[in-house]
Amino acid sequence: MKELEIIENIEKELEPTFKEIERVAFFNQKKVLDAFHKIGVTTSHFVGTTGYGYTDKGRDDFSRVIAEIFGAEDALCSPHLTCGTHAIATVLYGLLRPKDTLLSITGSLYDTMSETLYGKDNGSLESLGINIDSIDLLNNSFDTQKIYKFIKRHKPRVVFVQKSRGYSSRKALSVNEMEEVFKQIKNLSPNSFIVVDNCYGEFVEIKEPTQVGADVCVGSFIKNLGGSLAPTGGYIVGTKIAMQNIERRLTCPSLGRETGSYEGGYRLFYQGLFLAPHIVSQALKGSYLIGEVMKRQGYKIIPETKEKCFDIIKSVVFDTEDELIKFVQLIQKLSPVDSSFVPMPYRMAGYTTDVIMAAGTFVEGASIELSCDSPIRKPYIAYFQGGITYEQLKILACELLKFKN
Repeated sequence: MKELEIIENIEKELEPTFKEIERVAFFNQKKVLDAFHKIGVTTSHFVGTTGYGYTDKGRDDFSRVIAEIFGAEDALCSPHLTCGTHAIATVLYGLLRPKDTLLSITGSLYDTMSETLYGKDNGSLESLGINIDSIDLLNNSFDTQKIYKFIKRHKPRVVFVQKSRGYSSRKALSVNEMEEVFKQIKNLSPNSFIVVDNCYGEFVEIKEPTQVGADVCVGSFIKNLGGSLAPTGGYIVGTKIAMQNIERRLTCPSLGRETGSYEGGYRLFYQGLFLAPHIVSQALKGSYLIGEVMKRQGYKIIPETKEKCFDIIKSVVFDTEDELIKFVQLIQKLSPVDSSFVPMPYRMAGYTTDVIMAAGTFVEGASIELSCDSPIRKPYIAYFQGGITYEQLKILACELLKFKN
């Protein structure tokens, strides 16, 4: 098989990168195992609850495991956080008050946050009297001069960072470059909450943002941290004072985190979390392989093969809308579920333009599984992510060698 020979030659070139990915996965796997041991996870944690869910051991100790992994004081994990967008909105509503300022230091927030920020007559942050501002990245890094000047003058209540790229052409940000910036922000405004949208970035590096000064990290369990098994839910992890404010928004001020049952039980959450470092490593290897295959066919990829990835996403830039759609449709065709479906652009809730998505996944929409999505607008960028097994991604790579034919 000629295609397989080509792929195996690419793999040889990628061996140093793959070894580094495996090293990071080993470190993170040990971190997860140590957390399971410290909290004392037993089969009793897998049992679901009903009704109010008071003293739900599985729910509460799962949050403690997450806090331990993130090197944080506290965590709030719930199946009732429906997605990453919901989890982020819960954080912002929990921390912000009328006349407070929200400053994003990575430019505009992800498309699905638009109505939460600026919607009219819908209880958006702006309608509640929150001041919203943003500072764009400068050459794919923090514009520290503008950031420090703004923070020194305005003392924003929340400083927001989006680790991954959203629907932009930039690369993801590293935890290391966050560290010095977070330190300076805290020096200038100690009472500001630094919030990081960590979606797609968990377990890609040895450290998480809460280990370098972030007050809050937030994300979804149907991305990296759920290891392809968690059926739903989201996590919020950080300082105790931040969690106390946020939990009152998850339910209400009088109840906080005391209520919230889940009859289905928590085994898949614990098991998915345990598998997550390995699953993320599989997705990362596939990201490099698929990116290199597309690059050799003349397409621009972000980040480049020789650059380090700080999330699981590989952006592929196409010349035409038709090429973009063809690529996404091929991802669906090579998926294990709904492979006969043909994705087409459509208007999806929360997005401002038509979007095309490939997600032939066991968990609906789980982007830690093989998936791809893109808004139908210039530049025509496909955001490729996920893959439970590297072998599946290798099969896809063989097919992509024929993409231009």
